[in-house]
Amino acid sequence: MARPPRFDTAQLLDAAVRLAAESGPSGVTMSAVAAAAGAPSGSLYHRFAGRSALLAEVWLRTVEGFQEGYFEALESSNDPRAGGRAAARHIVEWSRAHPQEAALLLYGAHDFGRDGWSDEHLRRADEGNMRVRASVAALAGALGVHGSQGLERVSLAVIDLPLSLVRRHLRAGSTLPAHAEDLAEQCTDALLAGG
Repeated sequence: MARPPRFDTAQLLDAAVRLAAESGPSGVTMSAVAAAAGAPSGSLYHRFAGRSALLAEVWLRTVEGFQEGYFEALESSNDPRAGGRAAARHIVEWSRAHPQEAALLLYGAHDFGRDGWSDEHLRRADEGNMRVRASVAALAGALGVHGSQGLERVSLAVIDLPLSLVRRHLRAGSTLPAHAEDLAEQCTDALLAGG
């Protein structure tokens, strides 16, 4: 019977997230992740074809984990404004609960080497992006908002505004204030109610 691996993929990706939060994507190398996890380099090469695959998995696991709760919040109510408020609150709550992952998301997919990702990694990334766009468009439709300006306002309300609140504090190295969730929700609701 084969021995179970001492270091599973999740442990290695957790170490990579810590490195990315501390040093950015450039700090996520195969040897640095192995050292941070206390694993032999072979453990990484056994699971990831190379650094590009590692970076793709770090990025995608983080984004997909965030998006899972985001979509759930956005679809949590038959009232579209309530769903929008819940989505805005989720962005702040998730960032508070996952500060290292939130710091990682201050970067973009291209910072994590998207140009060198495999077709499968690109497919996963593109599907997530398309689902975000479709969800925002569906929310706009449910609100009776039409046209590019209306769609821009809804995107600002349920994506950009709460993210900007989180980013400002993360970039400053400060903790999110206790009222951040409420503030994001109130601002989002005001944008969704207008016009």
